[in-house]
Amino acid sequence: MTSRDLTTLMWSEALSLLEQADRLHRQFCRPAMARAPAWEPPVDIIETAERVLVHVALPGAAADSVLIELEAGTIAISARRSFPLESSASLPARVHALEIPYGHFARRISLPTQALTLTGRNLQDGCLTLTFSKKEST
Repeated sequence: MTSRDLTTLMWSEALSLLEQADRLHRQFCRPAMARAPAWEPPVDIIETAERVLVHVALPGAAADSVLIELEAGTIAISARRSFPLESSASLPARVHALEIPYGHFARRISLPTQALTLTGRNLQDGCLTLTFSKKEST
């Protein structure tokens, strides 16, 4: 291996570590704002002739903490995902990776809520599924 290869490898490793440090800094060192969301969960929206299904990825969020608000043309979903490790002096731990976001989240989804009725809500295996039936048009 040449010295040029070693230099490239060292810079690559250094940049990777800086990127990880920057991501952790953004995740942990945010200014405290009242109820400011820390992250947005990804969603899938599927429409059939009779209904609209909204799947929201919520790993680790408790079902009773999820708040769903229907507003004019918007669905607002919010809750909090707790840090996955309990702090305990008798249980030391070393974090090797923190990629799943935690903290307060909020997601607004634009849908014609005036034409939909929420008929189902299920949180299973870290995925919230909202089922909307389409209202009959008059």
